[in-house]
Amino acid sequence: MLHVFQKGFNFSQDGPGNRLVYHLQGCNLRCPWCSNPEGLALTGGKEYSIDELMEEVQRSKLMFFDGGGVTLTGGEVTMQFSAVKEFLTRLHQEGIHTCIETNGICKRLPELFPVLDLLIMDVKHHDPAIHAAVTGLPNHFTLENIEAALAAGQPLALRIPLIGGFNASEADAHAFAALFQQLGVPGKATVELLTYHEYGKDKYASLGMDYTMTADAKVSREQLRVYKEILETAGLTLINT
Repeated sequence: MLHVFQKGFNFSQDGPGNRLVYHLQGCNLRCPWCSNPEGLALTGGKEYSIDELMEEVQRSKLMFFDGGGVTLTGGEVTMQFSAVKEFLTRLHQEGIHTCIETNGICKRLPELFPVLDLLIMDVKHHDPAIHAAVTGLPNHFTLENIEAALAAGQPLALRIPLIGGFNASEADAHAFAALFQQLGVPGKATVELLTYHEYGKDKYASLGMDYTMTADAKVSREQLRVYKEILETAGLTLINT
């Protein structure tokens, strides 16, 4: 069974083409800028059997145009690891393009590589200690999983959520560039910069939760331009979905 709190079609932003996107319940991080706080807890959402989801996917096949397929996101997909692996395996067997969006912290993530057509992974900070202080956990396993994905030839797209006061300075850009070069990312994976937004702000109030982000978290166009320039100079391939 999989606990899903949202589902629907989206074009190109969660992998290539038109995709059926399932938002899965549960997350192991507590990022203060999270846009889906309703998905943080493992409980909630609606429970579906894998058979039910496969039937829905089969009915939706005609909608998977321009290289589309199914994307699992969250929350954090690896919180429901066994069911996710089963679902991806069955999708893969049916020849349906598969993709997940993950923070990459799960040690077992490489088990999913054989049934994944695309792995989208957030890298929220270049320093695991700072990552832990702000989100609740270090991300050294994320960095290890990047290396594992590259070694396995796993198609990989990396995303950096740019948050002012956390990871959006020029010094941060140079640190990310050096880290990605060290990991062997140039020429083997894409990088996308996602600037801070407040799309989830109203959800916090409706859930009785405090939204602690301030205007300082916003990133200017000039900051973004400089950041991109630094990463591109380091040989990284930047995309914008």
